[in-house]
Amino acid sequence: MKSCLIVDDSKVIRMVARKILQELSFQTEEAQDGKVALDACIRSMPDAVLLDWNMPVMSGIEFLRALRVLPGGDHPIVVFCTTENDIEHIQEAIEAGANEYIMKPFDSEILQAKFAQVGLL
Repeated sequence: MKSCLIVDDSKVIRMVARKILQELSFQTEEAQDGKVALDACIRSMPDAVLLDWNMPVMSGIEFLRALRVLPGGDHPIVVFCTTENDIEHIQEAIEAGANEYIMKPFDSEILQAKFAQVGLL
């Protein structure tokens, strides 16, 4: 079973994403900010990370840069899931190591399509 770390400061978003991902047979873990997410990755590297951009303590982009330098940090497929949809943000995310980018709000179809596109399904 593949694992996905859901990183978002919104409990509602994490709950919705968890429900969708569990229906797609993912084992899920949640983190409310980038620091908690980074600690989770140090303990156990997930196969995928669904990542919000704007969060307290450590933003999504800061987390992504820190993740990619960890031992094994190049392994997880990272899908940004955010309201930041201008080309500058998308380009910055891809350059920092994101594999894909989806806009909020999202639904099961969108998540499933993106995860299939990056080879997780």
